[in-house]
Amino acid sequence: MAQGTRQNTGQPPSENWKASRTWAFRSTRVSTPEGLRPATLIVRSGKIVEVATWEAVPTTAHLRDYGDFLLMPGMVDTHVHINDAGVVDGGRSGWEGFATATQAAVAGGVTTLVDMPLNSVPGTISPAALEAKRKAAAGNAWVDWIAWGGVVGNSGVGGNQEELLPLAEAGVAGFKCFLVPSGIDDFAWVDEPQLRVALDKLHGSGLPLLAHAELAGPVERATALINSQGLDWRKYSTYLASRPNEAEIEAIEMLIGLAVVFDTPLHVVHLSSALALPILKKARAAGLRITVETCPQYLWFAAEEIPDGATEYKCAPPIRSVANREALWHGLRDGIIDMIATDHSPCEPELKHKDTGRFDQAWGGIASLGLALPIVCTGLRQRGGNLELLTHWLATKPAALAGLTGQKGSLSIGHDADIVVFDPDEEWTVTEADLRFRHKLSPYLGAKLQGRVLETYLRGECVFWGRGEDSVIDPKARGKELRRRP
Repeated sequence: MAQGTRQNTGQPPSENWKASRTWAFRSTRVSTPEGLRPATLIVRSGKIVEVATWEAVPTTAHLRDYGDFLLMPGMVDTHVHINDAGVVDGGRSGWEGFATATQAAVAGGVTTLVDMPLNSVPGTISPAALEAKRKAAAGNAWVDWIAWGGVVGNSGVGGNQEELLPLAEAGVAGFKCFLVPSGIDDFAWVDEPQLRVALDKLHGSGLPLLAHAELAGPVERATALINSQGLDWRKYSTYLASRPNEAEIEAIEMLIGLAVVFDTPLHVVHLSSALALPILKKARAAGLRITVETCPQYLWFAAEEIPDGATEYKCAPPIRSVANREALWHGLRDGIIDMIATDHSPCEPELKHKDTGRFDQAWGGIASLGLALPIVCTGLRQRGGNLELLTHWLATKPAALAGLTGQKGSLSIGHDADIVVFDPDEEWTVTEADLRFRHKLSPYLGAKLQGRVLETYLRGECVFWGRGEDSVIDPKARGKELRRRP
């Protein structure tokens, strides 16, 4: 297999590189909306102006020929916890920040991310909090970004429902809520009556409501039973039993019931339980406006393989069995699950309580930003899947959820020239040098992957190139805040 023109893979652009010039990106494998094919992308002023045949290189264009490497649109990660809203003392900016998160993203071929409304202080539950987020991002974003707003509850029907429309007008892409305690006291979960109030407020806005789909009741009952039996919280099997399938299934059934009544698009984040797939398939067949994501950890790991005390694997919902993992892959291939997002949710290492190894005490979240593309590529190839699905799951569908269709997620005319040069055949092992996010504690350390990002372009600018310790990130933070498109 051809290995691409060497000066175009793993080397910085020449000094005469300017995005304002006309550039031609050529490969025998370009991921277009019509599928993988030989093509040439003509780029000018940060936009794709033509998708031409492989031979059709304008005489005025500067050619970058990538041989057989895969050219893909920049990935869109719609589930990222950056945690930074500019508060230093008493805040959670030490968990993750815009600079480290977005550099991790760009090194993994992610050119757009959507920031979750927690765990930053303040949470993004008001226009004022959104402004704090913007100030934290200013000059510190290496990729383009947009924010989700939050829907929070209180002891009665209420919460921040009066802030929802002002947040929509202020520019959030949609809203996120929890149906179970979030682990963050200042981001309270919502019950069904509060959800109904929020959905009524959002009527006609077109903005999606994203839900952490676990109900509190099944989790509380399972946890009480575990504690009454005195089970060992260092065992992963104990933690898994505390987050039963029923918690997800009952939450999704409730969301489907609300989708029948309200016209607001609903989105299930980080689906873990494959037992929910049949009811989701039925809801889709009935034409309900409900979309679904899963995450790399549910497609890569399995409960049977997680060592006791290995709290770096803790997330909620939990990683389930091998059989469950394979059923999720089938759900993706069948189109019941629409997309894949990381749910990058890091914390300061001591909050994982590696000293005790107790899953009940550890923060629930997995650090993985920038690793999704090679992880999913590896799993897909192990199962004989078509590489075209990578673009569908990691770029096109997430861009649609965030309201960025026509700008992001596709190598099409008029779209931003967000281009990833990807070698789907390179085999490598994840080390700390490959992790650009702040804290290097991740269950993916040591994972053997197939597929590596060689270069990343953001709006026509080369912002990442190279491999591992020899890779380089453009020193200039070129990321911009985006707005949802009509």
